[in-house]
Amino acid sequence: MIRTRRSAYWILPSAACLLLSGLDAQAQKLTDDDRVELLRGLLSEYATAKAVLPRSKKPLPFDASGNYDKQLWDQAGQQNGAAARVGDLVQVTHLSIENDKIVFEINGGIRGTNRGGWKDHVQVGIGGMAPVNRQQNSNAPSGTSIMLLFGGPIPALKADEIKKILLPVLDFDSQSATANYVEKLPEPVQNAIKANKVIIGMDRDQVLLAIGKPRHKERNVSNDGTESEDWIYGDPPGKITFVTFAGSKVTGIKEAYADIGGSTAPPLVAK
Repeated sequence: MIRTRRSAYWILPSAACLLLSGLDAQAQKLTDDDRVELLRGLLSEYATAKAVLPRSKKPLPFDASGNYDKQLWDQAGQQNGAAARVGDLVQVTHLSIENDKIVFEINGGIRGTNRGGWKDHVQVGIGGMAPVNRQQNSNAPSGTSIMLLFGGPIPALKADEIKKILLPVLDFDSQSATANYVEKLPEPVQNAIKANKVIIGMDRDQVLLAIGKPRHKERNVSNDGTESEDWIYGDPPGKITFVTFAGSKVTGIKEAYADIGGSTAPPLVAK
């Protein structure tokens, strides 16, 4: 009896440990709420390519440790060309969360251009995101896919943690993407954005980068039918700035202090 009791005494803690271990593993497993958070935090996000992203019929494998087979990626690039080069701005256009991996479709996938091209239909959100360099991205033949491998059930990770894992190939930092976009603009526009000023010839995205969202917008139609739009910044009795757009470009800037006086910014020399 004593031996039996001793055996039961030692077996019970072992079983409890296994049970607790299983419960702990289950607690760390990706939940439905986690999946929703990942979809919200990753789908449609923009990133700057930190490595050449080759086109590939099969998703490019990328390990959750942050490592990937550069030779395999290079071979895919030699066979199919590049979907994005270092510094290009790309977008996550589809996300598939499976048991042990997450598949990211980039720029509409390898058949993206055959479906009309995501670049022709997507409008960039301004809330903290950099505008798309449409001229730059239009050179890409199509997109690709990246498969993030975990080697087991996906743990309870947040979108920001996934972005850090992908940092060797994709930089989701909006400031980095914005800096990359600004560097490719004409020098007068670059200087204006850095000085938080608006100059004639800027488009709406560039104005937003320079001075942010307006307090109010007004649309006007002249006697000859020409439409314009005023973006109004500031509140009286302080400085009020009126930025006028005709079409997509700034055509006038007026600054006034409590409706007294005003000035117009120098025009942007087109090149």
